[in-house]
Amino acid sequence: MSDVVTTTRRLIEVMGTVVTIDLFGEVDPAQTDAALERVEKSLHDVDRVFSTYKPTSALSRLRRGEVALGETPPEVADVLDLCQRAKTLSAGWFDPWSLPGGVDPTGFVKGWAAQRALDELRELPLFGAIVNAAGDIASFGGPAPGVVFRTGIVRPDDPQRLAAVVQLHGALATSGETQRGAHLYNPFSHEYFTAVASASVAGPDLGVCDALATALSVGGHDVLALIDQLDGYDAMTIDADGSMRATPSFAFVRN
Repeated sequence: MSDVVTTTRRLIEVMGTVVTIDLFGEVDPAQTDAALERVEKSLHDVDRVFSTYKPTSALSRLRRGEVALGETPPEVADVLDLCQRAKTLSAGWFDPWSLPGGVDPTGFVKGWAAQRALDELRELPLFGAIVNAAGDIASFGGPAPGVVFRTGIVRPDDPQRLAAVVQLHGALATSGETQRGAHLYNPFSHEYFTAVASASVAGPDLGVCDALATALSVGGHDVLALIDQLDGYDAMTIDADGSMRATPSFAFVRN
């Protein structure tokens, strides 16, 4: 019998943060290592192409007008097309083209990259897997057969305490300004401003969840009502006074 592992964790420093990958299941270590190497390369490729901090990235050069869209790697056009769809879904509250300095799909790319990383792991015979990109989570399965992953959403006024515990049925993105300060741009008022203290969106695709969480942060409860109409996506908000609102199907863990 070959050696097996029951859990594996890999930490990858990329995109200005740490991406944590947790695998659950009995797999051959060599097979696991090969898959994780592909994931790590994929994440670093995304950073190389889409970073707004690296002056040599394809996106930075596009923003400065040094290259046309057709001269960038094909994934740039693919991501911008997906951003346009997310802009439509959010009624314009997520709008990478409104940001000062030129188009900036950062609010979509991190989730999109984590979702792509998760898809690389589906070929492994796992019970489940989690890719956690600075709190935005893509997942499938669970820690054991028939068990669903659970995760906590922290309180915006006290990140050492949980506001809620939820079941993971795919992806979950949370957006707010508690950790990073004012960095979320309102495309209609043209200012850095959020309507709620914390915004979380759950659904099948982390790129879309990431974009919608940004939209929910700046658009507030009007966007919450909009997300309630989207198939497969649910959301919750926490206001500055600590009050919470959620779509009816948001997967809270009930005591």
